[in-house]
Amino acid sequence: MKCKFTIKSAIFIKGKFSNLWQLLQKISGVLCLVLGSWLIFTTITLVSASSEPVDAFFVLGGSIRREIYMAQQAQQYPQTPILISQGSPESCLLLIFHKEAADLHNVWLERCANSTFGNFYYGIPILQRWGVHKVKLVTSPTHLPRAKWMAQILFGAHGIWVEPEIVHEQGIPGNRESWLKTGLDLTRSLLWAVLSQVIQPQCSSVTKLAEVDMSVSQHRDLKCEHQGGVGE
Repeated sequence: MKCKFTIKSAIFIKGKFSNLWQLLQKISGVLCLVLGSWLIFTTITLVSASSEPVDAFFVLGGSIRREIYMAQQAQQYPQTPILISQGSPESCLLLIFHKEAADLHNVWLERCANSTFGNFYYGIPILQRWGVHKVKLVTSPTHLPRAKWMAQILFGAHGIWVEPEIVHEQGIPGNRESWLKTGLDLTRSLLWAVLSQVIQPQCSSVTKLAEVDMSVSQHRDLKCEHQGGVGE
């Protein structure tokens, strides 16, 4: 009697595992199909975008040289929007763009990011709202290759082609890249490339440079970097 019960139990458990395995196979097949379709569609979008004109400039904060360069470029591309992610204080940026006689109406400041990953984390939803498909990434040699790889992963996952623009620093760079830091950022970028398809973080501090009140910001901001040639 006991033997019969054991055999029946084993058959029942085996049947349960067999059904579960079949279910997992079906789920895996559907996920592979969805992922494959998404990769094909994204690749086609990227290839198409690569031959199009640049839709926006994306400036990674951390160096006033990048912002000076961007102010100079703004003269040549007045219709192309510029997003500066956590750059110099607002008053400094105003002075830099005024010094280059650049138009301010297409320049936007994002103030939520506190890291390179944060630059992309908050920047992607903004660029998506603008309908951007090709972006020029303004960074420096001291930010490479980490910033370039992160941009290709995160922007690429949203069908945005990346064209790096390398602005050389002057003097001693303020940051040092390490392979550990690069590895950690690339790992979470791969994870976020998937999650950001359904999660859209919103920065509560996005300002148009033309709307910055110079008299107010001067009292609040720090002095500009001396390389900008606009500080006190």
